Amino acid sequence: MVKAIRVYEHGGPEVMKWEDVDIGEPKSGEIKVKNKAIGINFLDVYMRKGPRFAPPLPFTPGMEAAGVVIAVGPGVTTCKVGDIVAYAGYPVSAYAEEQILPADRAVLLPPSIDPIVAAAVLFKGLTAELLVRRCFKVEPGHTVLVHAAAGGVGSLLCQWANALGATVIGTVSNKTKAVQAKEDGCHHVIIYKEENFIDRVMEITSGEGVDVAYDGVGKDTFEGSAACLKFRGYLISIGGPSGSADPLSFKLVAAKSLYFTIPDVILYTKKREDLLAASEEIFANVTKGVLRVHVNHKYPLSQVGQAHSDLENRKTTGSIVLIPDA
Repeated sequence: MVKAIRVYEHGGPEVMKWEDVDIGEPKSGEIKVKNKAIGINFLDVYMRKGPRFAPPLPFTPGMEAAGVVIAVGPGVTTCKVGDIVAYAGYPVSAYAEEQILPADRAVLLPPSIDPIVAAAVLFKGLTAELLVRRCFKVEPGHTVLVHAAAGGVGSLLCQWANALGATVIGTVSNKTKAVQAKEDGCHHVIIYKEENFIDRVMEITSGEGVDVAYDGVGKDTFEGSAACLKFRGYLISIGGPSGSADPLSFKLVAAKSLYFTIPDVILYTKKREDLLAASEEIFANVTKGVLRVHVNHKYPLSQVGQAHSDLENRKTTGSIVLIPDA
């Protein structure tokens, strides 16, 4: 038996229970991993609240972790007992001391990457990679708008877009987060509680607008993000902690010939070759210092309720990890 978080009903952080579970042994194509660190993503909050994004009840939340392989099932050739691996995406099962994973969803960690860093960066890094490489290919001369610029994804996105030569405009809620956003490569930081971000973006861009807006806030910023775009600009929705956005105005889309997408990192990495290529680029950029991972908050796995509460109330910056042995 090992300890894990179990959810039997949808609701607030209090529905997550710390319990003994029997996860069994790996079957064909599977591995068993003893987790060293577990990442938290806002998608975990959506699943806890349910039911739209959640697996069937009961379930163990979590979609990102790193640890050591302690058993392999028949037919596994991609890793062996003793290897340090990380995974991001599915299965939903990471909030546990140990877990069973499909071997083809695990990636080997290079020696330069600490498991805590891997657990903090892989899911968010895969998201950032598809945002700057595949949804919209960021190049020198582009101007990008990043909401929640001091958050886990936002931090990586600002750094990566800056490294690719873009002018980066970030929005944050307070001065402390503004300092981090600036350190992460934002050329302009807007504290949206103090000034109208639409007016400020248009001022910064001399009325032209931005090439792409990455909206990780939702209802509070979505329509404004569209208003900030150039003609034929890209509006990319990557989350909605402020609530689901209202339907995008057909008139606004047509007036500017906008492109709109809601990318799914799991679909973008469904093929193992895509997962490996993106992961290798993320780890290489971390090793080279292009991407700095801010592991600003660590909680014992048993105190995940507090971690969720802090995340929902926007008390966190950077990445949050859970430590099973803490």
